[in-house]
Amino acid sequence: MGLFDAKPFVIGMVHARALPGSEKYERGSMSKVIDKAIEEAKILEDGGVDGLQVENMWDRPYKKGEEIGSESVAALSVVTEEVINAVKIPVGVNCHLNGGVQSLSIAVATGAKWIRVFCWVNAYISNVGLIEGIANKVLTHRRMLKAEHIKVLADVHVKHGSHFIVNDRSLEEHAKDAEDYLADAIIVTGSATGSVPMLKEVKRVKESVNIPVFVGSGLTSENIINFIPYVDGCIVGSYFKKEGRWFNEVDRERVKAFMKIVKEQRHS
Repeated sequence: MGLFDAKPFVIGMVHARALPGSEKYERGSMSKVIDKAIEEAKILEDGGVDGLQVENMWDRPYKKGEEIGSESVAALSVVTEEVINAVKIPVGVNCHLNGGVQSLSIAVATGAKWIRVFCWVNAYISNVGLIEGIANKVLTHRRMLKAEHIKVLADVHVKHGSHFIVNDRSLEEHAKDAEDYLADAIIVTGSATGSVPMLKEVKRVKESVNIPVFVGSGLTSENIINFIPYVDGCIVGSYFKKEGRWFNEVDRERVKAFMKIVKEQRHS
């Protein structure tokens, strides 16, 4: 079986608390960071998700990929490996902001199965400034590390960004660019964390590429059934938290309710 054979393949988010080097890190708190990540991972696994993604969500304000330090990579590696050892489902990793090379290094060191890259091709303006595509850097690094088995999930028109500088090209063209630059899957999101993309946009992207398409934000128990025919997977963070807020605790019942609908549709 392939990695993402279950359709839709549901990835639950493990939002690692602030890591060393970030503004909110508390000295000596790494053991607490690890314990919380493992706790969230086990709740998500027990709730039935197909995979997990570990990311340094609490490391705000973020650094650009080329500015991410070795302390962030080391700490996120430790957290990721502890999560992998605590669960039986596959795990991926994402290092903010657009730290694709760093994420790949973490995946190789820990055994993570995929990475997420916010800007694989083209460019956008993020809240830390101009972010440019890094496909060549990541693919060169992947080849050097002999890590072609690690998949790349690439965003197009990623949330929390202005895409005006590439606005003369359609979403489908951006998706095709990502496919042409050898992404293993496409991620379509809304405009912000927890916001849902337009269904018609997801359908258009799905029709324009020959690689898997994921929805990366905004899916809930109320709307997932509408997207299932058009997606190969989804990444769910905010909705699995209490009150649907990403910074709250994981809500076991929300996870179970969402996965119940998904599994019913798989067998219908």
